[in-house]
Amino acid sequence: MLSVVDNGLPRSKSPVSNTVRVNSQIYTVQIPRDPETGLPSGDGDIMIQTHRVLTQLRRTMDAAGGDMNGVAQISVYIVDAADALGMNQVYREYFSEPYPNRATMVVKELLGENQLIEIVVHAHVDVSAGAQRPGAR
Repeated sequence: MLSVVDNGLPRSKSPVSNTVRVNSQIYTVQIPRDPETGLPSGDGDIMIQTHRVLTQLRRTMDAAGGDMNGVAQISVYIVDAADALGMNQVYREYFSEPYPNRATMVVKELLGENQLIEIVVHAHVDVSAGAQRPGAR
């Protein structure tokens, strides 16, 4: 059964759910949002935007009852191949080996103004009764 995971950020005005859960599987998309307002924010800095999407992912995984260790696959969309270096630098602050499976695509543009990155994530949360949550990465 599909259910929406509320991570506390404002809901999209588009007909989409930011994060959904089906049993123990989490499906989420994160765009850079201003940490004060929660509104989409494109400040033109890939490292700041990457911190924002990964901080939001951490918050989302917590809201779903899991943590970053449950992240299995990430699709990263960036608009400039030169930004991959900065994105990877920040990415290493949130993940360690074994890293989630990942694909990085360079696209012409993203929908948000000045948006440089968007991520699509498939993750798992332990739904067994009394399960111990491992420490977050």
